[in-house]
Amino acid sequence: MTRLLAVAVVSASLARGGTITGSVKVIPARDSSNAVIYVDKIPGRAFQPPVKPVVLDQINLTFVPHVLPVLAGTTVAFPNSDEVRHNVFSPSPPKRFNLGTYPRGVTRTVTFDKPGEVALLCNVHAEMSAYVVVLETPFFAVTGRDGSFSIVGVPPGEHTVKVWHEKARPATAKVAVKGEEKVTLNLVLK
Repeated sequence: MTRLLAVAVVSASLARGGTITGSVKVIPARDSSNAVIYVDKIPGRAFQPPVKPVVLDQINLTFVPHVLPVLAGTTVAFPNSDEVRHNVFSPSPPKRFNLGTYPRGVTRTVTFDKPGEVALLCNVHAEMSAYVVVLETPFFAVTGRDGSFSIVGVPPGEHTVKVWHEKARPATAKVAVKGEEKVTLNLVLK
């Protein structure tokens, strides 16, 4: 069972809408990077995905970035920047696909329309993996190595904040955002 420790402190913020900031400590991982922290679905609110595709590249036999959160409906471009051919595919239920093998300089795209975690693999290079985390709001962040994050422009209200990391169980916390206030949230995932 996931254990979650949360501390919330409120102070003024200059951002339009509220800001949720803080840190996530991921106990089972080498460092606390690549945790996705996000505001869960807001009842009665719908959000439009970006018009331009978001890029998840292939560089030096690595997917860059390793974790990419996107709003449902977002198209992700998968360019191949390596000298070798790659094949991007996913067996994950929210979005099963196989882009086939393609060379350097070619870009293929996929639209992620259902919320959930989508594991990415390359059947040419077994060591390559990444994740697209498809969300229902645009209020999300990916933690740095030290676990820090900041989510800006969060609308006022009571929100459920969720955290996902590939090496820990998902966690949930409740947060109240008032106007343009800043809420600090420190979480520990086990």
